[in-house]
Amino acid sequence: MLLSLGTATLMAISMANASAKDRQSETFLKKAIEGNFAEVSMGELAQQNGQSDAVKSYGRMLSTDHGAANHKALDAAQGLGMNSPSGPSSKQKADYEKMSKVSGASFDRMFATHMIADHQKDIAEYKKASKSKDAAGEYASSQIDTLQKHLDTAKSLKAGN
Repeated sequence: MLLSLGTATLMAISMANASAKDRQSETFLKKAIEGNFAEVSMGELAQQNGQSDAVKSYGRMLSTDHGAANHKALDAAQGLGMNSPSGPSSKQKADYEKMSKVSGASFDRMFATHMIADHQKDIAEYKKASKSKDAAGEYASSQIDTLQKHLDTAKSLKAGN
């Protein structure tokens, strides 16, 4: 009797831990999907409002890479049985609106600064999420090198201004 009570307690604790991990993975994936939608939009904006060829090229890379990443993130979310967001967060939409009013060299500087800060934050979140042994962790692990490439390129844009 005591043994089965202990077993039931252990099962309840491990289920609670699994549930907390699932919530962390779902929270990460929700933010990742919103971020991918935002980066695709920002990449398109860079191609329209950017002045330098480097910023326009970076915009194309963002749109392409984050579009592909979003397919993987959406698959991971489906694997966890969660409802996925269908666009960027309200803050990301506000950032887009703010940047859409700027063009030329001013846009290039503002865009590079935004991309550096954004990708530094993303890399930290992805590295943390990559420790999960589930679809979210696998997705996070698969994207870190690409995010690092985006950060390095954004830094070179900033240096070029």
